[in-house]
Amino acid sequence: MEVMICDHFRCSPLSILSSFSPSTRYNLSLPSSSPSFRLKPSSSSSSLCSSRMEGTHQTHDHGRSKFIDFPFVSSAQKNVMVDLVSRLENRLHSQLLPCTLPPDVQYYQSQTATAQASLHIRSGSDDSQVDFVLGSWVQSELPTGGSLDITSLSAYLKSSTDAPNFVFEMIRSSPTMLVLILDLPPRKDLVLWPEDLKTFYEDTQLDTHRQALERVPEVQPYFSSSLYIRTVSSPTAIMIRIVTENGGVERMEEIIRDHLDPISKQVLGIWLDHCACAKRDVGEAERAYLNKRDGLIRNKTIEIDLGSSFPRLFGPEVANRVLEAIKGYFTV
Repeated sequence: MEVMICDHFRCSPLSILSSFSPSTRYNLSLPSSSPSFRLKPSSSSSSLCSSRMEGTHQTHDHGRSKFIDFPFVSSAQKNVMVDLVSRLENRLHSQLLPCTLPPDVQYYQSQTATAQASLHIRSGSDDSQVDFVLGSWVQSELPTGGSLDITSLSAYLKSSTDAPNFVFEMIRSSPTMLVLILDLPPRKDLVLWPEDLKTFYEDTQLDTHRQALERVPEVQPYFSSSLYIRTVSSPTAIMIRIVTENGGVERMEEIIRDHLDPISKQVLGIWLDHCACAKRDVGEAERAYLNKRDGLIRNKTIEIDLGSSFPRLFGPEVANRVLEAIKGYFTV
């Protein structure tokens, strides 16, 4: 159980895709020096374009409804996820493009149907600092009975800003046991750039949210068995295990509703205000550094986590299809 939770930590299936890649977006434009040269779309090309746009939106809407349903989790956990997704999408709004993942990547399952998942990814527009937003849920039956349910939402920024990313993940292996991962992982070394430590973590008082949760009696610290994961986390990361064997399911729902829900929204609000929507002055050298570091971390995410956990959960054929799609987005 411990291994599976660790494996799935940053998959966002967990912390987790189509052959369309945000790093390979192409814009066709005409030189500004040739104002007399114009292309007039024919009626047939306009119809084709309209048809493709309609198909894209249909794919997006169908996949989103499957994702936002969160069919296997409790009402309290579903409410947290739906609220977080809605707040993020409403705030970023026109900065996010429709999801273009193929239907068999937006929803997939193992041949035996013992594991199933939904994946929803929206790329940021060209003028947005957001690279892409990834949401998912994974449900897998456990050999010992019961199920492993994972819901996650993460957002990755472009090198036009050096602000942290956003990671939220709830891992539930029983009605009375839940692991929460909530963090703004830094994208620069906070020792070398102490001003980032002050701007994103000290001035925003992020650590007060972790402290508040640790005062709940049923909350225990959660330590990932992966030293790598601990290395890329921020000093204010919320990594906790909640066990409510005495209070039962009702107590777990109460903790999610009264503690996890408001704190997760507050942390997301901080990320939106100070990271996603705040302009930062990033020089060429810093951009090169960010691209290199982001690329290394994203590759490690696939190598350490998804590459090992997905084939086990879904079989090689499904895993390869989904992983190939994921790689398109994770490529810097």
